[in-house]
Amino acid sequence: MGNREDLLAGAKRCLMEKGYAATTARDVATAAGTSLAAIGYHFRTTKALLNEALFEAVAEWGEELGRALADDAGADATPEQRFEAAWERIIESFARLRPLWTIQFELIAQRDQAPELRAAFAAVNRQARLGLAEIFHRLDPAADEPTALTLGAFHQALIGGVAAQWLLDPEAAPTAAELTRALRAVAAGFSTPPD
Repeated sequence: MGNREDLLAGAKRCLMEKGYAATTARDVATAAGTSLAAIGYHFRTTKALLNEALFEAVAEWGEELGRALADDAGADATPEQRFEAAWERIIESFARLRPLWTIQFELIAQRDQAPELRAAFAAVNRQARLGLAEIFHRLDPAADEPTALTLGAFHQALIGGVAAQWLLDPEAAPTAAELTRALRAVAAGFSTPPD
């Protein structure tokens, strides 16, 4: 690896260990085994380096999560079984990829100080929603994009909410089975005729 790649790898490690706001240029240079000047030469600013490292880390995380969610519950699985199996894998990712989940919440809190990050995440938000609709509903986003975006937004909201609960108190956060029961109860409530 060259200095540029070493800096990106070092920045990713620092992001995982310290978070976005607490990582300094010196932290990254030390982790990468390079000089501080190498940051300026390759990225111009520490912020630009951290942003690129973050985008790479989030893309890698998204690919890993997509692969995990694509592991289907089986060809004959019901939508309910697929939902629960996907949620078991999502919840497992909270523990395994805790730093990346944490960084996302850190960045939400800093959105006004980092407009370039807000813009970058907004750009990938649409694709994330389409991907979630495809995973959870086996829906071809090209066939019905408005529906796919709506369904994806629902799952994105659910993932964000459960992630927040899990990061605060993993023992009290809902399990995949509890989420499945809750969704079943909500659906049953919609099918009950009003009085």
